[in-house]
Amino acid sequence: MVTSTRTRLQSRPKSVVSSIQEFWQKQGAGLLPPILGIAAFLIVWQVFSWSGLTRLPGPLSLWTEQRTRELLLYPFYDRGGLDKGLFWQTLASLGRVAKGYTAAAVVGISVGVLVGTNDWLNKATYPVFQFLRMVAPLAWVPIALVALQQNQPAAIFVIFITSVWPILINTTEGVRQIPEDYNNVAKVLKLSRKDYYLNVLFPSALPYIFTGLRIAIGLAWLAIIAAEIVMSGIVGIGFFIWDAYQQNYISEIILAVIYIGGVGLLLDRLIAFLQSKIAPARK
Repeated sequence: MVTSTRTRLQSRPKSVVSSIQEFWQKQGAGLLPPILGIAAFLIVWQVFSWSGLTRLPGPLSLWTEQRTRELLLYPFYDRGGLDKGLFWQTLASLGRVAKGYTAAAVVGISVGVLVGTNDWLNKATYPVFQFLRMVAPLAWVPIALVALQQNQPAAIFVIFITSVWPILINTTEGVRQIPEDYNNVAKVLKLSRKDYYLNVLFPSALPYIFTGLRIAIGLAWLAIIAAEIVMSGIVGIGFFIWDAYQQNYISEIILAVIYIGGVGLLLDRLIAFLQSKIAPARK
């Protein structure tokens, strides 16, 4: 019995090592280039910082600066008010994004279907939609503040108005690209409007809709950062960046930018995952 126990304990590390080796053999070719690219970027950045060619701190400052190191090690601290860790700052921003993005998805898909199925309405609204989608998120901030008078609803509105256009326009295009044969078959079968939407329109337009949703989630995340920088006194990673800039804590800004990029990547991957489950690519 002792011998068998020793055998199992000795074989366990080998199985872990073999698993790592097997994983690297399968995924190494794809993982190695981005790892080397990121490492080279960080090294060049640090060398430029040491050389004095730029005043921007190098990536090592995230650890060497005491304040930034504490933010890195303790993202969940909460001392009340605006003095919170980056987890809570990011979570507050994500909450606003969720509300504005959800509203944009509902309105964008609904209006997109309506416009896409009505040729006259599409021609009438096309110039208005194209004009409004060109307005930068920061330009909407003072308008939202004047109209709504409060930071929280104004920030949500900025997210909504920024992210609704790619959803709406892509949904409209997806509906208009439905093959005419599908519409003719629906007419021959005398499908009800409900059956037509569920069995013809949405399955055909889903790839376009998800393209709009993926573009919109990136714009929504960018918009909340811009809105929070301008809107003072609210918990959020955008205001955190602006406050750090005002106090000349540049390393904290760099750490917050890493959070922003990481969360943005995760949001995009989430929408891509949902697309792969709901509207997988046709072979």
